[in-house]
Amino acid sequence: MFGQLVIGPPGSGKSTYCKAIAHHLSNVIKRKVIIVNLDPANDKPPYNADVDVQNLIEVDEVMERLTLGPNGAILFCMEYIDENLDKLKELVLEHKAYVIFDCPGQVELYTHHNAFRNIVESIQKWGMQLCVVNMVDSHYCADPAKFISVLLTSLSSMLHLELPHINVLSKVDLIDKMGPLAFKLNFYTEVLDLSYLLDELDERVCSKRFIKLNQALTGLVEDYNLVSFYPLNVQDTGILNRLCKAVDKANGYVYGELEERTVTGLSESQSGVDMEFEFDKSLQYEERNGGMR
Repeated sequence: MFGQLVIGPPGSGKSTYCKAIAHHLSNVIKRKVIIVNLDPANDKPPYNADVDVQNLIEVDEVMERLTLGPNGAILFCMEYIDENLDKLKELVLEHKAYVIFDCPGQVELYTHHNAFRNIVESIQKWGMQLCVVNMVDSHYCADPAKFISVLLTSLSSMLHLELPHINVLSKVDLIDKMGPLAFKLNFYTEVLDLSYLLDELDERVCSKRFIKLNQALTGLVEDYNLVSFYPLNVQDTGILNRLCKAVDKANGYVYGELEERTVTGLSESQSGVDMEFEFDKSLQYEERNGGMR
């Protein structure tokens, strides 16, 4: 069995992506898919969950009984799920389908807390090959310091979870509404020479110590040379197909005969999408924003 773990901070578009990619896989590629809501705080997802962890534990109930705040309650819930995962195992495996796990938005679960990592290791013991899809809101590209933070968080998640990992810049169709970018889109997706990004830090606002800190952080990211991003617009079938192929390649998914024909047909009909998307979008942003490097 195969699946993907959709992680990322709150508001990055995880649940929207889960709905879109599930629809794409089931209706376009013809793959049997289920969505598992693994977020005990996500009580109104935009999809109908096939398996819902809220049937096991809910954040609101934990907050009320243990007088915890939202973050503390989420951590308690994930530790509880870790200890009682067998209750979800049968519900997931009985579907015999490709699984999309919609995960919580607490970043610490993916960077240094052990509960989620333990859950992942248990799911792998079920015989499931997993890939992490890390969602990041593309509006961070408009702020150099925030984008550097995103790079570091993404790298930390990759090292902590130790799984095949696809980083995604979500909502790229809205990026021009978030202010002008200093560089073309492929600078951010390919994580090119970050020294140029440091030049964009405003010395009038940022202290020398802050700039020096960011120099050290970008150096760390470049030393590992692991982080890059796929752009995502959930309304674009070609982009969804490209991302689907990347995830399948990462976790070693083997296509069925019908799936293979469908994916091949989509690739041919979307000729040039993979290579030209960033270029075309960059030209649009350049025209709107009065030119970028």
